[in-house]
Amino acid sequence: LTIDAEAVAALASTGKFSEMSLRVDEDEHSIEMQLPYIAHILGDTDAKLLPIMVGSISPKSEQLYGQILAPYLQDSKTFVVISSDFCHWGERFQYQPYNKSCGQIWQSIEAMDHEGMALIEAQDNGGFRKYLKQTRNTICGRHPINVLLEMISSCPKPFNIKFVRYAQSSHCKRPSDSSVSYAAAVVCLPPPPPKSAKSRSSREVHPSGAGGGAGAGGVGAGSPIAT
Repeated sequence: LTIDAEAVAALASTGKFSEMSLRVDEDEHSIEMQLPYIAHILGDTDAKLLPIMVGSISPKSEQLYGQILAPYLQDSKTFVVISSDFCHWGERFQYQPYNKSCGQIWQSIEAMDHEGMALIEAQDNGGFRKYLKQTRNTICGRHPINVLLEMISSCPKPFNIKFVRYAQSSHCKRPSDSSVSYAAAVVCLPPPPPKSAKSRSSREVHPSGAGGGAGAGGVGAGSPIAT
């Protein structure tokens, strides 16, 4: 994979980014976990990579970076990947909330995770931040997720977010158990509105095209975004 030096330089010129030290790079693993999958999907292409690590930043900074990065989200030639696990539950993570009304421990974890996922799908930036403050859910990529939501807020065109998979590394049933949750979502432009029967009959009556050319653009105008 080749680094997009031009894009790196463009972001550096804003004065809002810094270069990650070797020590931090060696300890950090979210990017390196994604690279094999990205390389496999891209295959033999000339696509370039723009890696960005988002640390523990304030809501104001999340909004700022969302505004800076929004043009990349709107670019149909750019595929954006946001990496995050969901709940890390267990004594080794120092996080063991349990709502017994949900059933077993793993079901309580699932309910809590889905509450956060619903807020992300609703693109409720403030609601997701409030949820994190109340539950303290150990979603390690909560800041890049918030940056994504701010990117969407900064775009003139609407986007849809839909979670497509959810899983846990194991089903916790006892306090001595532990697990990590995983969730995957796609972000894309909404589909174009359905063509009315009147529009279809107009095109049939006017085969020369006088009935109009509805349907230009559509989902293909934007890239799907994975988180």
